[in-house]
Amino acid sequence: MIETLRNAWKIPDIRKKIIFTLLMLLVIRLGSNIPVPYIDKEVVSQIFEVGQGSALQFLDMMAGGTISNFSIFALNIYPYITASIIMQLLTIAIPRLEEIAKEGEEGKKKINKYTRYGSVILAAVQAIGITMGFFNNALIAQGTLQTAIVIISLVAGTSFLVWLGDLITERGVGNGTSLIIFIGIVSGLPSTIARFIQLISVGAISIIKLIIFAIVAVIIIAIVVALQEGQRKIPVQYAKRVVGRKMYGGQSSHIPLKVLMAGVIPVIFSTSLLSFPQMISLFFTGGTAEWITKYLTVQGNVGVWIYSIINTVLIIFFTYFYTAIQFNTVEYSKNLQQYGGFIPGIRPGRPTSDYLNKVISRITFVGGISLALIASLPIILSRVFNLNIDFGGTAIIIVVGVALETIKQIESQMLMRNYKGFLK
Repeated sequence: MIETLRNAWKIPDIRKKIIFTLLMLLVIRLGSNIPVPYIDKEVVSQIFEVGQGSALQFLDMMAGGTISNFSIFALNIYPYITASIIMQLLTIAIPRLEEIAKEGEEGKKKINKYTRYGSVILAAVQAIGITMGFFNNALIAQGTLQTAIVIISLVAGTSFLVWLGDLITERGVGNGTSLIIFIGIVSGLPSTIARFIQLISVGAISIIKLIIFAIVAVIIIAIVVALQEGQRKIPVQYAKRVVGRKMYGGQSSHIPLKVLMAGVIPVIFSTSLLSFPQMISLFFTGGTAEWITKYLTVQGNVGVWIYSIINTVLIIFFTYFYTAIQFNTVEYSKNLQQYGGFIPGIRPGRPTSDYLNKVISRITFVGGISLALIASLPIILSRVFNLNIDFGGTAIIIVVGVALETIKQIESQMLMRNYKGFLK
């Protein structure tokens, strides 16, 4: 792997992309420590001390500690992800948006523009909620103008992250949005490890329980890698055809159908939607916030089960949804027939499309169920063993999945230059 990294580093354009990506991630981490004006940091710290183990801790972990710092990136990139989900659903529901989406690159640009507008609106709503709601006591702004500056700073921070994500995707390596979430989660890992070492040293947590959880985490990593790499190969035979004096076709090939075509997108989408009740709980105080925390978040005795069930359903739904967007069986079967290809034992055209649908439905179900179970299992185990671990299955899946996705992109770019890469 070290030799492969050296080879990648020797390629000028890949080296520039890696350096650019690292610099952008550094900018994100620096921005995560720029405070929003007119906010009392001592009051924010007190709120977090009182709310240990609450929904606030989970949101802060997923945001990379930006909420506890109340930095300009406190909302992270989740408003944009939520807006993307809404826009993709609207694209299916509204014919006009579907037509725009099919217009190629120009249509894609229009959809992205609408998504950005939606993310600004959602960011504004969330900014008003956390500023005037849960963190109202920390607000030291005097007058409407200063309060508006706080809200605008949060919205601008999210917009800046969206812009950086697009830059990373375009000029760097990996998916920019996924990498922003990745760096946010990973940045909180050292402090989480230090906290558990401290708790073990004072006897607050049993080391046996922690070891069991660590073993589960390793198993989850292995399963995620297996799901990402697993695929079903559908054999394809191409008929011989004569064009002029040359004969084409006659060779055998296969269609590689991945078990998890959607990657970690379903988990990111599900986490984004399920963070809404937790974010709403920050808008209120007293009985309403307690009810939301108890029944709709992982911190509640009842909520942990409701959260896990909804999380499972959403992950399975988005796995099917995103797979359907990525792989159109009707178009694929038409293209296969056009080039003289066919699946042995299956008639070309509609029967081929139906067969591919059947296969994809089965492997997607396995992938979706597996993804949902390993996302929910650590949450349930942490409640059973009373470990209060925020870095659960969802975070592990995102970190491992994004790392694999980024490595594969570097691998594909290296293979184009005849270098031996990371994955064999």
